[in-house]
Amino acid sequence: MENVVLIIHLLLALALIGVVLLQRSDGGGLGAMGGGGGGGTVSARSATTGLGKLTWVLAIAFICTSLTLTIIAAQNASGSSIMDRLSRGGSSAPAEDGSTDIDADGLLPPPSTTDPNLPLVPSAD
Repeated sequence: MENVVLIIHLLLALALIGVVLLQRSDGGGLGAMGGGGGGGTVSARSATTGLGKLTWVLAIAFICTSLTLTIIAAQNASGSSIMDRLSRGGSSAPAEDGSTDIDADGLLPPPSTTDPNLPLVPSAD
């Protein structure tokens, strides 16, 4: 189900890009506010074209598929956060060899083998 919605989502994104690029530019941009050039007022609205309506339909469908994918991903989530797994692993008992298995899920790097009492930079003696 998730793959079908994802494929529809990608096709909607490509269609939306294509429809927006096909629309005629108003020629406004940043230069229209500068006073020079041809024409129209800032409050003038152009008539809604078929491409404009199609853009709205594709945009609404794109948002709907985005929300659907978010809901599907939330339902497939494990229900626990990384912080839950870290705090669970910290309360484990020592292993037979004397070490503690703090990182049960493989989230932490291996412990350092260097002596913590040694200086980081060797002295110049």
